[in-house]
Amino acid sequence: MVTTKSQSNVLRYDIIGSRRFSNYCFAVIVAIGALGFSLAGLSSFLKIDLLPLSEPLQLEFLPQGLALSFYGVAGTLLEIYLLYVIAIDYGSGYNEFDRNSGKVTIFRRGRSKNKNIELTYKIADVQAVRVEIRNGLNPKRALYLRVKGKGDLPLSEVGQPISLTLLEDRAAEIAKFLTVPLEGL
Repeated sequence: MVTTKSQSNVLRYDIIGSRRFSNYCFAVIVAIGALGFSLAGLSSFLKIDLLPLSEPLQLEFLPQGLALSFYGVAGTLLEIYLLYVIAIDYGSGYNEFDRNSGKVTIFRRGRSKNKNIELTYKIADVQAVRVEIRNGLNPKRALYLRVKGKGDLPLSEVGQPISLTLLEDRAAEIAKFLTVPLEGL
C-alpha cells in the first residue's frame, strides 16, 4: 500500500506489484550471471576466449562447458520471465472503499486481462478490519478485511513487512471509514 487517495466518500490504496527495486536488481544480476555462463560454455565449445577475465579455454566442453551452457540457458529463461513479470506489473492493484456506491473493491493485476482478480463486496457485508502481527524469524504484518460469508481477505501487499505505525494507521483509517470494529490490536 503506497498511495492513499482519500476524498469525502472514497478511500483508495494503491498496491505496488512486481515493479520493485529489488526485482530490477535481481533481474540485472541474473542477466549478468546468465551471460557469463553462456559465454564460458560457448568459449569451451569454440575454443575462443570470449571472457577476458577468466580462462574458459581450459574447460572441456563435455561435461563442464555443456553444464555451463545449460546454466546460461536456464538463467536466460529466468531473465525473460522476470522481465515479463516486471513489464506487466504483476500483482499491482488497489483497494477501494466507496461510500457513494456502497462497495468495496479489491483489484489485483494478473498475467493478462482475463487473469485479473477483481473482488467487489457491499460495505454492509464487511464485518471487521483485522490486523495480524507476528514477530520472530519470519515476521508477518498483514491487514485483512472480514467479509460476511467469505472469511478474511488480505489487503496488504506482498514483500517486506510494513511498519507497525503505518499498519495501525491504515487499519484504523479503514475501520473508521467503514464504521466497523478493528480486531487484533
